[in-house]
Amino acid sequence: MAAPQSSSNVMIAIPVKRTTALDLIKPLKQYIAQHFSERDAPDKEEEDLKAVQQMRNEVDKATEAYEMRRDLLQRYFRALSVIELKFPFSNEKNHINNVYFTWYDAFKQGRKASQQNIHFEKAAIAFNLGAVQSQLGLSADRTSTTGIKQACNSFQAAAGVFAFLRDNISIKAAGSNSTLDISVESAGMLERLMLAQAQECFFEKVVNDERPASLCSKVAKQVGIFYEEAYGALVLPPLIHHLDRPFVVHVQLKAAQYHAEACYQAALDLHEKEEIGQEIARLMAASTILSEAKKSSRAGAGPLMDAVVKLEVNVNRNLDRAKRENDRLYLIRVPTVDSLPPLPAAVLAYSTPVFEVLDASTETLFSGLVPESCKSALSTYLEMVDDVIRRQAGRLQQASELTRSKLQVMDLPDSLVAIGRGAMVPGELRDKVEAVQSGGGPSHLAAEMTHLQSLRRANGQLLAETQELLEKESSEDSEIRAQFGARWTRPQSSTLTRNLHNRATEYATKLKQAADSDTQIERTLHNNMSVMEILDTRPIEKAFPSLRRSHLFADLNEDDIVGGLRQKLNELEQLGSQRAGLEDRLKDMKLKDNILLKLMSTSGPYDDLFQKELGKYDTISVEVGSNIEAQEQLLQQIRTLNDTFCSMFGWEEYKGAQDKSHKQVEAAISKFREIQGKINEGLKFYTSVQAAITNLKQQCSDYVMTRKIQSRDMIEDLQRKSTGMPSNFFSALGGIFRH
Repeated sequence: MAAPQSSSNVMIAIPVKRTTALDLIKPLKQYIAQHFSERDAPDKEEEDLKAVQQMRNEVDKATEAYEMRRDLLQRYFRALSVIELKFPFSNEKNHINNVYFTWYDAFKQGRKASQQNIHFEKAAIAFNLGAVQSQLGLSADRTSTTGIKQACNSFQAAAGVFAFLRDNISIKAAGSNSTLDISVESAGMLERLMLAQAQECFFEKVVNDERPASLCSKVAKQVGIFYEEAYGALVLPPLIHHLDRPFVVHVQLKAAQYHAEACYQAALDLHEKEEIGQEIARLMAASTILSEAKKSSRAGAGPLMDAVVKLEVNVNRNLDRAKRENDRLYLIRVPTVDSLPPLPAAVLAYSTPVFEVLDASTETLFSGLVPESCKSALSTYLEMVDDVIRRQAGRLQQASELTRSKLQVMDLPDSLVAIGRGAMVPGELRDKVEAVQSGGGPSHLAAEMTHLQSLRRANGQLLAETQELLEKESSEDSEIRAQFGARWTRPQSSTLTRNLHNRATEYATKLKQAADSDTQIERTLHNNMSVMEILDTRPIEKAFPSLRRSHLFADLNEDDIVGGLRQKLNELEQLGSQRAGLEDRLKDMKLKDNILLKLMSTSGPYDDLFQKELGKYDTISVEVGSNIEAQEQLLQQIRTLNDTFCSMFGWEEYKGAQDKSHKQVEAAISKFREIQGKINEGLKFYTSVQAAITNLKQQCSDYVMTRKIQSRDMIEDLQRKSTGMPSNFFSALGGIFRH
């Protein structure tokens, strides 16, 4: 494991496999001498033999020039593909039986395996090519945009190589004497791991570019999914104990980190939208993920654990802030984590196809050993094989599509599932109803409406108190102005309080409009309460019809009809499994169908050879026809039984009633959400207006206090200047301002 420039984005590279020295020149020379004519003598192929041997010798040399190692592995893989077509390696007498390809396991360096199988050599080379691509990705400087792109491309290329290994070579190299690192399971795990790191590069890019948090969340979610898929393979046989604990913990921590990162980014987006309830729920989910990951991954790498802790700090800080805001301002109910919909993911990383760089069709190695006529004939034969396989595969796929469509028309197997299970409610609809019920149901709306009205009255009272302050101050100002006349030079209240009065009038207008809106909401709630009552049904299945047998068909044996249908459907499923097996056999036959040596030993024309070889596919073609014919007979029997079943249970009437109940519940949910949304808008409005009126009242109080102090000072000043006036006159005036 190695760390890039940023400790928050630790990644890993795959180690390469080691091998032992191997002499290919001598056994290949011997085979050429024994199986090819004199015009294809070994000395004419000396240059090609030396080139192959040199590539083999350099494969095991460690060098930091990753690009050179990548190119070498690609050239040698193409060379092996050419050799595979011309030189058979096995323990058979007429094959090259004295060459053993030996390789060590990349993850268990002490374990090695040897095979007389060129596919084992090709699998090892493909593995090392993927490993070198991963090392190229890790070596890129991801602090720059160019470096991120280079790393991403390398990890996607590595994923493509491991996918190619899994799909095309691993099975051919499998056996009791093989290494686990090149197995189908290992190659699949490594592909997901490389895709995870490529997707992580995309995440770094969108974060660096300051893209919207909603996009960052989707990209992070897919990073977590890729890591989670890789981790899933690591904890199952055969890999469960094969890789070192730090490797496994790294993948586990990464999965948790990016699932939490997705929640964190989603919460940032929700914060901007002021959806405080869901923001808190997402942050709580992220905090839980990170907390549990730390407990179960104590062996994690230091820098990676630091990144997890750093993310946890950010999550908890935002969570505390959001909770405070909700308690002080929004007062929104926080949904449970389980009720949240799954976060969407955006797949940006894909395995890069490697067929082009590994294609050996243009290689010229040992070209003199195969006549051009054989090459052309082989191409013709392969086209004929492809045509046979396309026709048979097409028939199988068409049969499968026909089965699906006919069963869908007959509502099978859904109608059978409905028997004995009572009412059937679609899972998505049940989730919607449970979400409504968990929030208190329709009765909760009435309570929320009462709360809304209470807030409206409180706001009205607060505004009235504010206006009373202004009116009282204005009255006092008028009274004292009448007493002093022109000597009272202070500005009139109406001049100073115009803005305050205007604001108070504005809030009064808003409250009047809100009251009208509340009346409409209350009327809508009252008028639709009977519609929404169905949502209080627990469980909701009680609101849906159940499938019951009609009394008109009492003479029919239910077990014969229902049991017969189930039996026929099982037989139909078995035919489907047979079709899948037939398709696999066709593909396997094509992979193993190599007639090159037969072509080379035959002096044309090749028509008879082609017909004989194509005869291998006759048996499976007959099986395809038998499967399709058996399916047609079964479908006819199923239709007859299903017609009786539908009449016996009144299936069409049941579907109609089911659809009606479905629409009733959907309509109730829609109306519930509509009213709930309006109430929430009202609560949010009154909360914000209350804060504004409170602020206005404070300003008015400050204004009134200032005016009182100002009046007192002016009276004292006038008293000093008019000593001839009775003192009780000023005392009386002063009393006005004490009340």
